[in-house]
Amino acid sequence: MDTISDQIYIDKVLQGDTNAFSYLIDKYKNMAYTIAIKIVKSTEDAEEVAQDSFLKAFQKLDTFKGESKFSTWLYTIVYRNAISMVRKKKITTTEIDSFVLDNHTTDFDFPQLEAIKNGEQKKYLTEAINNLPEIDALLITLFYLNENTLEEIKEITNLTKTNIKVKIFRARKKLYKELSLLLKDELRAII
Repeated sequence: MDTISDQIYIDKVLQGDTNAFSYLIDKYKNMAYTIAIKIVKSTEDAEEVAQDSFLKAFQKLDTFKGESKFSTWLYTIVYRNAISMVRKKKITTTEIDSFVLDNHTTDFDFPQLEAIKNGEQKKYLTEAINNLPEIDALLITLFYLNENTLEEIKEITNLTKTNIKVKIFRARKKLYKELSLLLKDELRAII
């Protein structure tokens, strides 16, 4: 149903009702900004990336084929724009491993994350995620908080599914360490 409502607005824009695009902006602006900030680490740059991404999406909307969700297509644009900005500013980024983990479990059940999602503890989670390297923070955000599928994350980041699984597995360990440092005894009580 969500995809259908997006398509209705996309069709309106393609038929000349440019104001219909504001619905898509309102719906996806928060996650677009979140993806950008995780990569560029600057509020001004993240706002610029998000705005440029929406402009590019608007200009290229006729190329959207609907093979994936609109959000996946948009987040791919945001991700690529953010990476481009980082490269232009010559900020060093983390190299993406091509490491493949054999016999890796695809079980991403992380009940500790669910326990921390609400209330006062959410600030600790946000702080811990912000302390992670940008690719780890992005993957944790997309997979757990935005609930994107591995296929969608693959489309957004252009990483292989195996690489995404490995990186999420490693990022969870790093997140647990960050939370342990932040919460110390409180984490043990939550778990």
